[in-house]
Amino acid sequence: MNKLIWPAPAKINLMLHITGRREDGYHELQTIFQFIDFSDELVFTPRTDSQIKRHSQNFAVPESEDIIIRAAKTLRSRYLNKCPSAQSFGVDIQLTKNIPMGAGLGGGSSDAATTLVALNTIWKMSFSVDELAEIGLTLGADVPVFIHGFSAFAEGVGEKLSPITPPEKWYFFLVPPVHVSTKEVFCNSDLTRDSSTIKLCDLSRHEWRNVCTEVVAKNYPMVAQAIEIINNYSEAKMSGTGASVFAGFDSRAQAEDVLQKIKENPQVGTWKSFVAKGLNKSPLQLMLETQNLF
Repeated sequence: MNKLIWPAPAKINLMLHITGRREDGYHELQTIFQFIDFSDELVFTPRTDSQIKRHSQNFAVPESEDIIIRAAKTLRSRYLNKCPSAQSFGVDIQLTKNIPMGAGLGGGSSDAATTLVALNTIWKMSFSVDELAEIGLTLGADVPVFIHGFSAFAEGVGEKLSPITPPEKWYFFLVPPVHVSTKEVFCNSDLTRDSSTIKLCDLSRHEWRNVCTEVVAKNYPMVAQAIEIINNYSEAKMSGTGASVFAGFDSRAQAEDVLQKIKENPQVGTWKSFVAKGLNKSPLQLMLETQNLF
């Protein structure tokens, strides 16, 4: 168990509409989440003391600001009501960070979700999936979808999930070297906040667009450049609030052909780019099933 590598997969938003703004400042939205076969990796090793420590050679965020640490401490705190001795639970968490930060791929939320799921198993807490999702929501709006592990049409602030099965395409990703602030995007006065509400049964009859794209492209020229370049090969889409831009293809060969052409482009050849498969069941969920862990 201690040697297992737990995946924290990236997600994409195939559409993102904002339908209103709540009194508490959060936005009501509708979005489609799909996972991709591209993940951070975490290893959890129980400690003999009560310390929760994160270790990483390629992740510079201080532990005091890390959602992974907050997730572990929040889970332990919730379990204290059932088992006071949980205060002594400690763990070393080794993180290999592959998902770029500020790219709209959900890396932080996914790391938090995997931490909750893994430690629920390792610490033998027996929280249900719904209970873990409720805990995850206190950490971030996207955390529940990673805990449930299925592609979904999401509403509310992103926590009301309905399973769907969009085509599992091959995707090419181009990630400009900029960090997009989600908070700044959602506070921007130009952001469309009155998209018409779509019913789940009518999804296929509506255009799937991301209302954040125009705001981000206007304020981050490199994102606009990435969209323009990818549009030469297929329809470019932005995930979440960016900065990652992607396009879907029917085969891996088509996506990798674009990858090779982009790498030869002197303007953007040094930007992060990769190919990944769309998945309607997350790598974390597949691991839980194959290892009989949940």
